[in-house]
Amino acid sequence: MCGIAGIFHAETPKPVDPSRVERMCDALAHRGPDGSGVWTDQGVGLGHRRLSIIDLAGSPQPMHTPDGRAVIVFNGEIYNFRELRRELEQAGFTFRTSGDTEVILAAWQRWGVDCLKRLDGMFAFALYDRDKRQLFLARDRFGVKPLYYAPLSDGSIAFASELKGLLAHPLLRRRVNPQAIEAYMTWGYVPDTHSILAGVEKLPAGHFWLLEQGRTPGRPQRWWDIDFTQRERGSEADLSAQLVHLLREGVRSRMVSDVPLGAFLSGGVDSSGVVALMSEASSQPVQTCSIGFDVAAYDETSYARQVAAKFGADHAERIVATDDFSAIDQLAAMFDEPFADASALPTWRVCQLARERVTVALSGDGADEAFGGYRRQVFHHHEERARSILPAGLRAPLFGTLGRAWPKADWAPRPLRAKSTLLALAESGEEGYARGLSVMLPEARRVLYSDSFTASLEGFRGEDELIALMRAAPGRSGLDRAQYADLMFWMPGDILTKVDRTSMAVSLEAREPLLDHRLVEFAARLPEGMRVKGSTGKYLLKKSLERYLPHDILYRPKQGFVTPIAEWLRGPLAGAARGIGASGGLAQTGFFDPQAISAMAEAHIAGRADHSRTLWQLLMLEKSLTQLGVSA
Repeated sequence: MCGIAGIFHAETPKPVDPSRVERMCDALAHRGPDGSGVWTDQGVGLGHRRLSIIDLAGSPQPMHTPDGRAVIVFNGEIYNFRELRRELEQAGFTFRTSGDTEVILAAWQRWGVDCLKRLDGMFAFALYDRDKRQLFLARDRFGVKPLYYAPLSDGSIAFASELKGLLAHPLLRRRVNPQAIEAYMTWGYVPDTHSILAGVEKLPAGHFWLLEQGRTPGRPQRWWDIDFTQRERGSEADLSAQLVHLLREGVRSRMVSDVPLGAFLSGGVDSSGVVALMSEASSQPVQTCSIGFDVAAYDETSYARQVAAKFGADHAERIVATDDFSAIDQLAAMFDEPFADASALPTWRVCQLARERVTVALSGDGADEAFGGYRRQVFHHHEERARSILPAGLRAPLFGTLGRAWPKADWAPRPLRAKSTLLALAESGEEGYARGLSVMLPEARRVLYSDSFTASLEGFRGEDELIALMRAAPGRSGLDRAQYADLMFWMPGDILTKVDRTSMAVSLEAREPLLDHRLVEFAARLPEGMRVKGSTGKYLLKKSLERYLPHDILYRPKQGFVTPIAEWLRGPLAGAARGIGASGGLAQTGFFDPQAISAMAEAHIAGRADHSRTLWQLLMLEKSLTQLGVSA
């Protein structure tokens, strides 16, 4: 796991100042504290910060092929590199190191861009071919590893693992992208389709970009997609056996390491299943770690302790006080772009705990997206059945009228919170799912925006990109399209960004065995009834893990990391909430209506309403813009 950065002149190869690349890499030192390197040639410069995981002493970067024709900087891990190495050796290649970086170089020389389809791993890399004068930028299938890039005023393209790497380049303009603000207010994060800074882009997951000196750059191209149009055949027992085999393969392949390795353990289905399979594959106790809270309603450590005891894990846990809000400035600096998923704080804390004991930790991320584990996916599955029965001409006036009249009752028992469901049923499936996934609806956002900011959006609406993605998704059903959107849009922008930044902030490598692409491709082919059955999501996954895990672990209500931000914003952060609209940096941007924000803050502080999610979003946006030092 590492940080990479570089500069490339496509149309007119100009000299690259090595010190600029070095400064970009220094901004990424947390991603790679074990070593650094810079290489430059006419029109190109590559830089690297290394966190040593495999071949600790033998794979420094930038790395060259033996003949010097190609050079690479690489962030990530290739789990099947030993198998690829044997295949390449049979084709006549020789290797000087025992790591995975050199295998990518040889794979490029052997197969060109098609080498990507042979790589099983998480990665972002930049490879320069001196003979072809080409720069090959690539990102893994799911976007586990990030890669930002920006065209600059001198004609070059700069790239880096994180935005802070680009910020170290003196020619990068720091001007806010209004559409990114709208997307952030819609989703609570800036999706990969945008960057908070105008002119900066992210290489999308499953894409590569091939640049050649002397030619005008084209656009990135997709090299991998996931297909929900096919269906597996077989009995439940047969499908379960295939699933367990793929789970084992995914976990075992990610246990290869030359440094101490462990696992995050929340006590939920996914992380518990990973620990169970790690224990099965290991001759030593698995090192696990958990974070809990000093308020029982937010704490899951008893479940994690139960799983750890069952598998004889070497378990560590730490209780975080619910007044752990003092770290929010560090969180803003960690993410660069605004990021309002409040579970980032406990995720960072569990990464800190893990790093005290190991350098690599396996997580349970990805199963909900792949197997239909989110409650919103289950609801959408059933809503789509209702939509198929009632024509749109009847649904829109009936459910729309009821939904608008129904009171918003977040405090009420779940069966009485019908407003969102009624409004969703009045819309198309894609629009309804976007409404359910968004953290702030269009009508609520419009109340907060200033007139000038609304005009600057030129009609852009955050939900539209997700809706378009779902409509074009390779799937048969509404559930297929919802899962596709979660895997391709929500997961890289929220879940994987959260884990990457919080783990890399403490120089910890996090691996996601449940995102093994063969496992996810199998899950996409499962019949809908094997993913969602009744009110149960991840049906086949849970049934398959019954041989490993207790019933109360598998079938208890999903909880996840919860942070008490509502209490913070009524207590120690009440002053900060008031300041957002009145005197803070956000008010000075002119993007928002200060009076609307102040009224929202006062209603929340007085307990008349719960606006904690929106206030937290605005607070994190303000801190992010202040950290970036941007202008409107």
